[in-house]
Amino acid sequence: MAVDILVGLQWGDEGKGKIVDVLAPTYDIVARFQGGPNAGHTLEFNGTKHVLHQIPSGIFHEHITNIIGNGVVLDPVIFRAEMEKLTARGIDGSKNLYISRKAQLILPSHKYIDRVQEEALGENKIGSTLKGIGPTYQDKIGRFGLRVGDITAPDFREKYNTVIERHQKIVGFYGKTLDITEAEEDFFAAIDYLRTLKLVDSEYMINEAIAAGKKILAEGAQGSLLDIDFGTYPFVTSSNTLVAGACTGLGVAPRHIGEVYGIFKAYCTRVGSGPFPTELHDETGERIRQAGREFGSTTGRPRRCGWIDLPTLKYSIMLNGVTQLNMMKADVLDDFEEIKVCTHYKLPNGELTDKIPHQIISEDLTPVYTSLPGWNIDSKQVESYSELPEPFLAYLKYLEEQLQVSITIVSVGPDRVSTLHK
Repeated sequence: MAVDILVGLQWGDEGKGKIVDVLAPTYDIVARFQGGPNAGHTLEFNGTKHVLHQIPSGIFHEHITNIIGNGVVLDPVIFRAEMEKLTARGIDGSKNLYISRKAQLILPSHKYIDRVQEEALGENKIGSTLKGIGPTYQDKIGRFGLRVGDITAPDFREKYNTVIERHQKIVGFYGKTLDITEAEEDFFAAIDYLRTLKLVDSEYMINEAIAAGKKILAEGAQGSLLDIDFGTYPFVTSSNTLVAGACTGLGVAPRHIGEVYGIFKAYCTRVGSGPFPTELHDETGERIRQAGREFGSTTGRPRRCGWIDLPTLKYSIMLNGVTQLNMMKADVLDDFEEIKVCTHYKLPNGELTDKIPHQIISEDLTPVYTSLPGWNIDSKQVESYSELPEPFLAYLKYLEEQLQVSITIVSVGPDRVSTLHK
């Protein structure tokens, strides 16, 4: 059986959590393959809003096995708090949750380093969530990191102290002193809690499930345009957010990849610094922000808003091999008389392109727009794809023709039921 993969096609916050929750009942396993607590996957059902940062979005379905893969960086403190929230809502997450022994641990010192390094950048800051993600991946690549499997070793404290000594030298370079004594108390309590859970060699677990014909959904975090290699570097995250990241983040061979669900909003948003060609700095941008409640689920920061950008979507679709598109938050545009779609960029020399320039940060790009009529209805009241009004269907058809991929799901509200299948 193939592994289906769900990825975001923009700068994150596309609504991946909801789609995983919608698709999950048809799967046996849901597995997170990269990122960490910098992710915020929001699910809403039965009048309750849930935000998951590290736990796979299949956790609300008792029959589903949930796996935190080796490509994830895990903050034990935040993870424990997430699990306690689930318990408070009557969900025993420990029953069907498995954690890769090869997942990297986020230490208190990683978060301290993250803050110090971001402050040192001044006006050139990346816009880090300050969750310690970057420093943890740096230690992983530098081969100094600690992994979940290390917590069961008798010399775990010695390994931890060795890493802390290294981190003290790093913050010393910035003229700071590492001060994490208070944070360490919570950290080690969370480590004790982590030891009580199911720690596994998840690559074997997943490949045995594939051989047994189980249906698996791989859940990505952040978005394709934040990929460390192909995103708007250096304003990117520290992991591979593309489909390829699922192979390395779970231990799945490329030949096992099946459907690739590409998730995108009917418009565009971005949190933090970095290029955003279609960003709106006017009343329209604020109108989208308020209608879409565009504030970070992890940081609470207002998201930058703009019209949909086809050059970046085409780029993400190409890199991921997307087979199905899912459009989110279409209801946010319900009251707009006119909806704009960026089809090309105009370069400083007057040339038009539908490709992302290598120097997108320094290039003075002017978006070239096509305008389509709005649909002016309360789309939350629509119960099926076929009942959508003609202007709405025309918008979907136009996007499909431009992107050359079918839009199979349209979300018209945050709740599970506000989901239209083609």
